[in-house]
Parts: sequence; C-alpha cells; structure tokens
Amino acid sequence: MDNAGKKDAIRNYKERKQLQGVFAIRCEASGEVWVASSPNLDAHQNREWFVLRSGLHRNKAMQAAWNKHGDASFRYEIVEEITDDNPLLIPSLLKDREKHWRAQLNAAAVTA
Repeated sequence: MDNAGKKDAIRNYKERKQLQGVFAIRCEASGEVWVASSPNLDAHQNREWFVLRSGLHRNKAMQAAWNKHGDASFRYEIVEEITDDNPLLIPSLLKDREKHWRAQLNAAAVTA
C-alpha cells in the first residue's frame, strides 16, 4: 500500500461512526447477566474479555463466574444501539437506557 492509500485508510478509520449503546454479558452456565453502556460498543467487548482473561476484572462476581465456567460460557450481546442528533444528550441517554435494561434483564452492573 502506498502512502496515499495508508493516509486514506487512517482517515476512514478515524471518521467511521462508533456504535454506542447498551450491552449485556451473559454467563450461560450460571444464568447471570451483567449490563453496561458504552460510547464504543465495538471496542468494549475486547476490553471486557481482555480484563477477564487477565483475571483482573473489577466485578468480582463476573470474574469468579469466568474463572469457574470459562470463556466458552460467556456471551456479549448488544441489547440497544443509541443514536441522537445531539451528541450532548448521548451520555444521559446511555445512563437511562442502561438502567432500563438492567431492570428488564434483572442484571447486575458490569462494574461493581
């Protein structure tokens, strides 16, 4: 790839729209569910799995379930995508929808 192609690829990567919303992490073996929101859903799963594999997750219950049942028992799912024309409203929308989904799924917070 030439320099112009590299610059185009970098610019396209930086300009891409990030998927934001609410996600759930489920342990199928135990039935436990954890919910959180993120302004970048694509990157958040990688972060959660990295921390769990490292054994350093802040949510001790989730880490214990991961250690007991293994990564094959865990699923990451996007439960709602959040979009709004006003970017200033996104943080409050994420909090509100996270609270809604936590109640709907009878789930705990990802960060305990």
